[in-house]
Parts: sequence; structure tokens; C-alpha cells
Amino acid sequence: MNRSIILILITFGFVLKISSQSNSTLTHLDEKMESILDATLAPSFAVAVVKNDQVIYSKGFGYSDYDKKLKADENTLYAIGSSTKAFTSSILGQLRDQSKLAFEDSPIDYIPELRFFNDELNNKVTIKDIMCHRTGIPRHDLSWYLFPTFNRDSLIQRIEYHEPFTGMREQWYYNNFMYLLQGVIAERITEKTWEQNIKERFFEPLSMSRSNASIAELEKSTNKAIGYEVTKDSIIKKMDYYKIAAMAPAGSINSSVTDMSQWLITWINGGLYQGEEILPKNYLSEAMAPQMIVNNTGPDPKYPDMYMSMYGYGWMMSSYKGHYRVEHGGNIDGFSASASFFPTDSIGIIVLTNQNGSSVPYMVRNTIADQLLNTDATDWVDYYRNEIKNNKESSEKAEQEEELSGTKPSHIFQDYTGQYHHPGYGTFIIAEQNDSLFAHFALHNLFLKHHKYDIFKIYLMEEGIVDESEGWPTVQFRSNSSGEISIAEIKLEPTIDPIEFKRTPTTIDVSTTTLNRYVGEYDLMGTPIKVYTKDDDTLFLYVAGQPEYQLLPTSKHHFSFKILEGFKVEFFENEKGEIHEMLLIQPHGNYKTPKTK
Repeated sequence: MNRSIILILITFGFVLKISSQSNSTLTHLDEKMESILDATLAPSFAVAVVKNDQVIYSKGFGYSDYDKKLKADENTLYAIGSSTKAFTSSILGQLRDQSKLAFEDSPIDYIPELRFFNDELNNKVTIKDIMCHRTGIPRHDLSWYLFPTFNRDSLIQRIEYHEPFTGMREQWYYNNFMYLLQGVIAERITEKTWEQNIKERFFEPLSMSRSNASIAELEKSTNKAIGYEVTKDSIIKKMDYYKIAAMAPAGSINSSVTDMSQWLITWINGGLYQGEEILPKNYLSEAMAPQMIVNNTGPDPKYPDMYMSMYGYGWMMSSYKGHYRVEHGGNIDGFSASASFFPTDSIGIIVLTNQNGSSVPYMVRNTIADQLLNTDATDWVDYYRNEIKNNKESSEKAEQEEELSGTKPSHIFQDYTGQYHHPGYGTFIIAEQNDSLFAHFALHNLFLKHHKYDIFKIYLMEEGIVDESEGWPTVQFRSNSSGEISIAEIKLEPTIDPIEFKRTPTTIDVSTTTLNRYVGEYDLMGTPIKVYTKDDDTLFLYVAGQPEYQLLPTSKHHFSFKILEGFKVEFFENEKGEIHEMLLIQPHGNYKTPKTK
């Protein structure tokens, strides 16, 4: 699921476009770009290079629409995914400069309904903590990706059920939900939507005239890229746009390298664009300075001059061959991106591609940086090919070593069907079709292939075809004390226990006439049990001294208690076809109850 959307738009104004041929420092760059395009099988990418306050190189390569063979250029719109984050945090930087908030404030001060998983977070988390990914809460990305919504309040409600893996400020961990919160904080203060804030505070003053913040706007635009992925090592396949919807503050901007150049110029020039302050200077210096260690590992022995990994506000910092680099990537279905700049060198590089989970952004960025910074050049195409080879060998080895099991599921497939729900994620449905199990989500259908015992592998379904090339986590089903499937555990986060989705059996439609066949009194060892209907379409069971229980029809003559897990009833017919007995199925035993009236 590691995917990204970034669109970049046309900009006019004072920015000067200079071809690579006219700049001696970028000699033969076109050839190197074409070699990257060929090596990666990317449909297209666009790149722009900024020096001081000018664009010294901007160009598109390949096809924005691979099927129609439409050429990409510097004004083609791409999805920039998480490169959006620096925009979102910058709104808060502006609001702080206006004394509308402090980074030491709690986000709950501005979103009173917000609650976290534990009291430590509720009582101590600050806006700064959510800006630099140090809350201790892992990503929980499938909460928004598989269960999308356009309602930001709905996403906020899920955060309370997102378990942290460590204490606050102990370890950096990327979290898109924390950037959603930043966008909502700005909305509450300004009484404007996040989209309005982005447009008024950045797109308009920076002349980013083609940039937008939604798929709906992108689809209406001209000169837009279509997203693609590479399948089976060589097939370039079209992907649908992914509507990030309510999670927009974390990654929904669509732009062009022309438009994004204005953004980088602003950062390189101390927050100024054409003499106007866009970003407060004190905020800018904090945002591109280390606020949290991403990892504390040393340099790669192969590249000893590439080291350090820190996070500021919507930016990552590292040392690239002795030069301080500020960068943020982006990935969403069919798109990848990188926005980067070298503050002390006054150089910026923006790369956008319509290839899913692509290596193109780092290859282009590093190739250009090597040339402009006069460092020892690395053959990044050769590096990429070696990585692909090593990854393929590792994958093949893992497949060979995988345990093969002849075990069978503990239940028939029908027993696994039903609705599965987790309050921090949402609800999905498992259904049986053609002797197979499928999990149905809002945007995706997944095939469940039995692996061993009650563990199933998950594969994406596209146009009725199972895609076994993409790795999804496995699902393990658990039974309750009655032996009934009650939980689906899915390892959605590597740092915490599997997420438990609670099962509710699938109900069926039963006519009023059929329901009335079950109505009557039954005897449980001298205790009368009444079964009756309400509103002609709902069956209830009542035992004296207890509340009435609604019965949910799951199959012929089978019902589950609506509010009691593991409690079911089954009705039986006599030779005349009359209901004459009810079996109470409970965790501590099963009881036959003959019908008396």
C-alpha cells in the first residue's frame, strides 16, 4: 500500500526557465534523465531545478498518459502525496506568528472532542509533538486507506482507538493522522477549510495557479498525469486515482514542477517570494532544523558521506555527501514525488512521477545533486539495478523457505462470513462466493486464500483477477468459548499486536410468515421462554427476570442474539413441518427446549 498522489501546476510570474543546454553545470542532464526513465520503466516524470530565486532547469520526460502517448512536460499535474505536509505545518507556523496558537499548546485545546488512547497522551501531547511525529503512535494508515471518509470528524474519532507502541517523545514514528489534526486545528482557528487555507496562503501568493487539493479538481484539469504501476516486472498498468478525502492535510495536493518551484524558492530565500514574506523567518528556521531523530544508525559503509536522518516540521533532514539536505517524499496510488532543497547551497530540486512506489524521485534528485554540488558522482541507475536484483533474490528465497502446510480451516467457510468491526478502523464484510472467501472494503475487494489452520493470506482483487504480486498482511481468525468464529486478527502495524476486528454474523431477510412460525412458548426445564415478534419483522426471546433479546436471522432456522456474543438459537421442524423444538446454544452448553404453546 505504500502509494502517493502529487499534482503540480503551471506558474508564470518572474520565474525564468532556462534549458539544460544553456547551463554548463547541467551538461548532458537530459541523457541521464532518459536513462533513468528507461531503467525504471516509469511512464513519465517531470523535474525542475531551482538556484537562488530562478528555475535553471525544468522538463518533462515520457508520457503523462502512457496509453494515449501524451507527452509530459514541466506543467503536467501530478499528485505530490506527503510532500503536502510542509504546506500543512506552515499554516500553523503562520498562525503562531499571528499569536493565534503556540506549539506548546495541546491539540485538544482546539479540538475539544479529540481523545487519544491513554491519559499520558491526553494530558501531555502538544502541537509540536504531532508536527514532528513523536507521539509514540504508529501509522495506522489502513484506518483511513481501507476505510475512507470525507468526514474529518469521523477520522478524528478513530484516533482514540489507535494504540501507541512506545511513550511520548521516545521514538520517531511517521503518522498521517497527526497531520490531519494540524489541518483541523487551522480550520477551527481560521473558520476556513484546510483547502481554502492552502489556496489563500500559498497557491495564490506564490502564483501556483494550476495547483489544487483534491482529485475532483485534478480530474477537471488539463495536462494531468494518469497514475501507473509496474506489474510482473515489466507490465505498465494504469491505476485509479485515490481520493484521500478527509485525510487531505496529510497528502492531497496536486501540482506541477513549475508551481512547486515557487514553493522551493520561498524556502531557499528565507520565506520570501518576490519580496513578500510568505513564511515567518523564525518558523522557517525551526521547520528545516532537526526536531526529532528519525534513526540513530551510522552512515552506510558504501556511502560514508551520506548520513543522519532527522525530522523538522513536514521536512526530513540529512547530510548528502557533506551537504545539508531538507527533503520530503510522497507516495499515493500511481504517483511518487520528492521536494528537496539544500539551504546553504541555495539549490532546490522537485521531481514528480506517475509511477507507483517509484525510485525515480530519489534517482533524479541525487543525480542532479551530484552534478550541481560537484560531489563524486554515483551511478544511480546502476545502484537501482543492483537493488532490484538483490530484492528479487531475497523475495525468491523467502518464498522458497515459506512453510507449506496441509492443515485445514477449523470451520466451514460459511462460519467465517459476517461483518467485522474495529472502532479505530471501520467495518468490512467477509462473504463466501464460489467456495472461496472474500473481504469487501469500501474501495477494495480482497481474496482470502487459506494458508494454515485459521490463517488466511490476503490478496488484492482487481477486475475479478487475484493479484498475488502485492504483499498484504495475513488474517487469523479466533473462536469464542462456544467455538464460533468471533475475531479476525490482522497485523496492520509491525510495532503493536494485531488489530482485532469483532465479528457480527451476516443476517438474512426472513418473511413475516416465516417468523410467525417460531412464535410461541418453550420449556427450559420448567422455565418458560417466550418467543414473539415486534412490528411483524423482528423476532425476540424473553426469559422472566431478564431483558428481552432480539434475534438476528443468519440462515434457515438459525438466529444469533444481537447483544450476546456466542449465544444462538436453532429451531427444529417435526414430520408435519411444524416448529416443535428450539435449541439454545450458549458458551456453557446447549439446551433443548420443546415448544409448549
